[in-house]
Amino acid sequence: MPDGSRFDVSGLEAPVVQAPMAGGVSTPALAAAVSAAGGLGFLAAGYLTADQVREQIVQTRMLTDAPFGVNVFVPGRSIADPEQVAEYALSLTAEAERLGVSVGEPHPDHDDWHAKIALLEETSPAVASFTFGVPSPAVVARLQEAGVAVGVTVTSLAELVEAKASKPDFVVAQGPLAGGHRGTFDPLALPSEQPLYALLAELSSNTRLPIVVAGGLASSEDVEGVLAAGAAAAQAGTAFLRSDEAGAAPAYRAALVSAEYPRTALTKAFTGRWARGLVNDFMRDHESDAPFGYPEVHQVTSPLRRAAASAGDAQRMALWAGVHHDRALAAPAATILSTLVP
Repeated sequence: MPDGSRFDVSGLEAPVVQAPMAGGVSTPALAAAVSAAGGLGFLAAGYLTADQVREQIVQTRMLTDAPFGVNVFVPGRSIADPEQVAEYALSLTAEAERLGVSVGEPHPDHDDWHAKIALLEETSPAVASFTFGVPSPAVVARLQEAGVAVGVTVTSLAELVEAKASKPDFVVAQGPLAGGHRGTFDPLALPSEQPLYALLAELSSNTRLPIVVAGGLASSEDVEGVLAAGAAAAQAGTAFLRSDEAGAAPAYRAALVSAEYPRTALTKAFTGRWARGLVNDFMRDHESDAPFGYPEVHQVTSPLRRAAASAGDAQRMALWAGVHHDRALAAPAATILSTLVP
């Protein structure tokens, strides 16, 4: 349990955490707006350099004195088959040419891990959370000694057991309906379909750590339900995608509420790792050919996704979204937060 010197997610005035959304959607303005309104805003360090994260921390602190968090991807060993990734890249050549770009070059990448941990230790944001795995007990202890509360995203009881060994301050229980990447530790494993409330009940019976619950929460009734079931707070990401402060591209915002994109599905076509997004032509055309291999597949498709966003081509963008995406409001983040609070 938190020792009292670090931020406690159980004590939020508005018991809602804004999910970190990598790739430019999470912004200092969004994190600051949510935190200033009583929730917990988050920056997403994934895909950024440590220097870029530092700049975002500085910007957020210029906008609010309220506590906020920073989320970091835990790097793992590469599971990519170079031949399969090369074949997939070749299959995307025509797609890339239509968008006026070349496919990206895959390369080893640990997402500036060591520099980001040093940055968190130095700058001491109120909270640091981790996705795709568990930082070592030594890393967790370093951050906690710097006054940073540490959280770990888990999707199953087995992952909770592993997370507890590092002694975090809280865990984020991510259910199957969440948008974006599943936080599963094993990148080859089919993500669990255990319903959110069943997951929460199982985790609650096996830990006294505060549990933040995520996955398909889009209304005050949803938040009230998970709080009544024992959650310390609810985490929402898709609900904030159309907020004034979010960095989502215009075509992305429009697709969320368009009848052209009625459903979501898990896909590995964009990044080589399971993630939930709006079903579009890119997913339909390439899912069957896409190999596992994060971040290599992510690197291959990144130029295409950037070009598609610039061109307003939602059929070739990674439209990460959870279920109930059509409920996302176009409004200031503080207003959206108020619709989520019971």
